Amino acid sequence: QVQLVESGGGLVQAGGSLRLSCAVSGRTFSGSAMGWFRQAPGKEREFVAAIDWSSSSTYYRDSVKGRFAVSRDNAKNTVYLQMNSLKPEDTAVYYCNRVYGLQRGIALDPWGQGTMVTVSS
Repeated sequence: QVQLVESGGGLVQAGGSLRLSCAVSGRTFSGSAMGWFRQAPGKEREFVAAIDWSSSSTYYRDSVKGRFAVSRDNAKNTVYLQMNSLKPEDTAVYYCNRVYGLQRGIALDPWGQGTMVTVSS
């Protein structure tokens, strides 16, 4: 059974930065593409970014391109999301998951608790 534990969220002013982490346990991490998703209050969860198992390919939704960077450390079974130039519209609970299809972002495992990111204007 896969366990996903997100961390690193918090309150930050617009223009600031945060680095999210996602620790994966219970299943093979290497070999799986990993994605980040977010869900703003009252909205559907949306696919934000993804990285393939070898870190050779990434995907970003248009609204975060140039501001967010996804990376992973297979030795630590951890995936990261560096978020720069944050905007109030980035406010959401952020989740990670194994994904099928780097650009399709089909989540494969039960969701973790997520980590809350709040960007003040």
